Amino acid sequence: MMRLNAFDMATPGHIQQGLWRHPRDTAANYTSLEHWTALARLLERGLFDGLFLADVLGIYDVHGGSPAAALRGGVQVPLLDPVMVVPAMAAVTQNLGFGVTCNLAYEPPYLFARRMSTLDHLTGGRIGWNIVTGYLDSAARALGHAEQMRHDDRYDLADEYMQAVYALWEGSWAGDAVRRDREAGLYTDASRVRRIHHAGPQYRIDAIHLAEPSPQRTPVLYQAGASERGRRFAGTHAECVFVNGTNASVVARLVAQLRAAAAPRRILVFAGATVVVGRTEAEARDMLADYASWASAEGALAHASASLGIDLAKFGMDEPVRAGESQAIRSNVEAMAKVAGPDWTPRMLLAQSVLGSRQPPIVGDPVQVADSLAGWMQAADVDGFNLSRTVMPECLEGFIDLVVPVLQERGLYKTGYAPGTYREKLFGAGRLLPEGHPAARHRWA
Repeated sequence: MMRLNAFDMATPGHIQQGLWRHPRDTAANYTSLEHWTALARLLERGLFDGLFLADVLGIYDVHGGSPAAALRGGVQVPLLDPVMVVPAMAAVTQNLGFGVTCNLAYEPPYLFARRMSTLDHLTGGRIGWNIVTGYLDSAARALGHAEQMRHDDRYDLADEYMQAVYALWEGSWAGDAVRRDREAGLYTDASRVRRIHHAGPQYRIDAIHLAEPSPQRTPVLYQAGASERGRRFAGTHAECVFVNGTNASVVARLVAQLRAAAAPRRILVFAGATVVVGRTEAEARDMLADYASWASAEGALAHASASLGIDLAKFGMDEPVRAGESQAIRSNVEAMAKVAGPDWTPRMLLAQSVLGSRQPPIVGDPVQVADSLAGWMQAADVDGFNLSRTVMPECLEGFIDLVVPVLQERGLYKTGYAPGTYREKLFGAGRLLPEGHPAARHRWA
């Protein structure tokens, strides 16, 4: 079965830069709680597995050495905390999962562990965590550092962080610790709660986890690193991996590497996708042309400069971009070179940015879109897709009303939700991480 997440961010401009200006787009309402509750209801109507919420902690100030382009274009700024909107969306839905991006580099594990346990309780076990270490120097400066850690060092930090939060989530409270015995006046059996001791290069913890065991204990674990070090991290920790790419055979090789790194554990792989669907192909092409007329080239370059770690304003439009070692998203640099060759230019990048991002959209009638998605699943061995928004909410309404029925007719998409937690719905297994996962080593015998 095809898994589907909506890919969004609490900001005017997420992936497709400039489309917040479209007269029918509602992304600028992101500060309204009703915006998010309406989105959650829409996604549950479409039987989406989850809403994947992106986040960054800094501002995009690489392009031209200034945040001006990002601020002008609403390029992931202004930006709200995605965690804060989840409980409201959970309150108006029963099955939709929520994958929240949280940067582990700047928050102590003890505090973060409680926040995730709280969300898992309030959502009834429907929370996931997209594990990121950040890629912006502006975020490091905002948090009191001169610059961010080196790329691979951030993953070393993350490996230790994961052990610390696993110990808190899985090992501090036994499953039968909470008694809630009114007659005896006993809420918790103190003998079934233990203090976590962690002493590593980066973190020291001597504490009992503040939250009682939540439905999943550890949230569903997402990860999006595609570099060699990122693949090793995903192979150890991730349950779901988010990949991007424009060539199915290239993505297939990456997916094979990710599955091999995780073996024998099963992982689900979601590919990024942008869909423009109409009742006919001609209608879809007209929609694409309309959307493209609102796309922002400056916004696309500001976004790309930050994610590549390269100030593209330093290069002429037809000048080959010479990238030094990047501490940003290293796999993005590698992917650009594969797609456009080693002598790629800013103009080549913009040629790919049909809707203000480097991801070419899937365009067509419902059958054509279904064919394309099914083809990607087969050719790239992915389990589903993170669908990025174009013009909201019509992009999701069109997909749900036109494409979902075709996928269901083909037996490729569910006709109802399975019971249970987010993890149970995704994997058809238990609500806790399986025994083969490193988190399980921290559990009470």
